[in-house]
Amino acid sequence: MSSKALSARLAALAEAATLCEGRVDPEVLGKAKAIVERAGKRMELSGDYTIVALAGATGSGKSTLFNALTGTQLAATGVRRPTTSTAMAAGWGAELPHALLDWLDVPRRHLIASDSPKFRDLVLIDLPDHDSTEDKHRIIVDRFVPLVDMLIWVVDPQKYADAALHDSYLRPLAAYSRNMVIVLNQTDRLWGDELDHCLADLRRLLDAEGLAASPIVPLSAMQGTGVQALKDLLAKAVADKTSATRRLSTDLDVATTSLSKELGNLTQTPRVSAADRSALVAAMADVSGLEIVVDSAARSWKRRGTLATGWPFVSWVRALRPDPLRRLRLGRKGDDGTLAEIPRTSIPKATPVQLASVDTALRQVVNATASTLPRGWADAVKSAARGNQALLADKFDMSIATAEIDDDRPRVWWVLVTIVQWLLMIAVVAGVLWWFANPVLVLLGLPMLPSVTWRGLPAQWVLVGGGIAGGVLLGLLSSVFVNIGSRMRARKVRRVLTQRLDKVTQREILGNVDMELQRYAQAVEAISQAT
Repeated sequence: MSSKALSARLAALAEAATLCEGRVDPEVLGKAKAIVERAGKRMELSGDYTIVALAGATGSGKSTLFNALTGTQLAATGVRRPTTSTAMAAGWGAELPHALLDWLDVPRRHLIASDSPKFRDLVLIDLPDHDSTEDKHRIIVDRFVPLVDMLIWVVDPQKYADAALHDSYLRPLAAYSRNMVIVLNQTDRLWGDELDHCLADLRRLLDAEGLAASPIVPLSAMQGTGVQALKDLLAKAVADKTSATRRLSTDLDVATTSLSKELGNLTQTPRVSAADRSALVAAMADVSGLEIVVDSAARSWKRRGTLATGWPFVSWVRALRPDPLRRLRLGRKGDDGTLAEIPRTSIPKATPVQLASVDTALRQVVNATASTLPRGWADAVKSAARGNQALLADKFDMSIATAEIDDDRPRVWWVLVTIVQWLLMIAVVAGVLWWFANPVLVLLGLPMLPSVTWRGLPAQWVLVGGGIAGGVLLGLLSSVFVNIGSRMRARKVRRVLTQRLDKVTQREILGNVDMELQRYAQAVEAISQAT
């Protein structure tokens, strides 16, 4: 795999890990993040060097093999165990990759001057014994195992089947079998068919543990037999320059496989259905008192229309009743004509039944969208749906309070009817005054007004009767159109408030759910790109 492709996979895994934060197993996520950090640092420092580590049990001849491969006596060997207490590195070429060795934390390092390209850019590290009685030695081994490009496990005929090696290292590292070599050292101690039997048994163990791709190299580091075969294998790894990228690629495979299991195997990301959305908005409208406001808006319109077009004497009495919208503290405007700011409306609080319907609608949204998601993501969707639930009442109240639902502009026909009603009222007043004018004039000794009739009826009666009858009839006729207008107003207010509540529901609930589902889809896509 090219470094460019590896970088792209690494970036995708980093994105997936970020998206999965708080939604998957912390241990799986932690390992993925560690791989991202480790691989990024390894590629940043140097992709040209091949880092090979020698690991083995106490007495396996690991340090002797190190000396045989390097042609030096750098590694201490002897009867005392363990002989290796800290990691030691040997590098071939003109200079050592000190930045890389600093990152690996290798305190002892040696340069083996060589013009041969055979081992150029090879760094060979001698590790402490993995079965050492010293805890710090095992810690060093455990730290290096995920960092190096290739691992050479040195075993001997007596302990090649040691459970500590197979259970703690080989079996868990089966995915990295192509980056591991098993060296059977001390073959000089075997006679006749013993070597073949030992190699066959070791091969059987490795194959059973998923390490079929790991080659076995039999040798005797003490006598030097078989060492050249291992050198040739190392020279090939150096020449191919694929050990590092193969190791990092396997790291990514392991991390993406684990993270992919946390995401499940959904073929399509769930979405909030239109039916569930409508049911939730309807429940929110009910709990917010929308119908109360709609009814008040209709009655407010009817009240104003009646005051403008009804019989003035009756309208004056009706004017004493408060405006329904004002009773809810809605529609108040300032001197500049804009809605006045109010802390809260006077809409009645939701009943337990209404609150239960909202909870049911929310639960339906969560169940419909999160039931097929992995548990961590389902919990995240649930939290997203209910995260702002405590604030919804205030949000809805403010949305209604700031809605333009009080259209107090007089209609043209209202004005015309008002003018006619006032003319009729003036006629009634004139008739009454005319009626009582002559008795008053007689008392004052003044001449009486002339008597006027219309179709045999006194003009006073015509003015009073006609004014009252005309006003009442005009008021009744106008009330028909006022009622039609109030119903139209109710429909418009319901539409406006429903749209506003829908926006609040989308912003405070469904938007958060959609964001969480989108995050899941992005995580799935990122994992797909990282695989």
